[in-house]
Amino acid sequence: QVQVVESGGGTVQPGGSLRLSCAVSGSIASIDTMAWYRQAPGKQRALVASIFNGGRTSYADSVKDRFTISSDNAKNTVYLQMNSLKPEDTAVYYCYVATFPPTWGQGTQVTVSS
Repeated sequence: QVQVVESGGGTVQPGGSLRLSCAVSGSIASIDTMAWYRQAPGKQRALVASIFNGGRTSYADSVKDRFTISSDNAKNTVYLQMNSLKPEDTAVYYCYVATFPPTWGQGTQVTVSS
């Protein structure tokens, strides 16, 4: 069974940057889709960014041109580089792996505040 561990969350001022990591216990080379979701207080969990086998990526409109999702197959790790952070980016961020059944991480808190 695949397991994932997220890291890299924290508190940052508006305009700052953070990089989240999602380490996967098995090989990610054959996984079709990996993604980052986030859930802000009182809101539903929402898709932030996805990366597909072959390297294609997609982003929510709210994070386009600020966030970058990438993967390192040698390290079995997926990253989310977050730049120009805004207070509305504050949320718990979850790593998602398209296994059957789906695999979710435990979440990592990102707080953007002055």
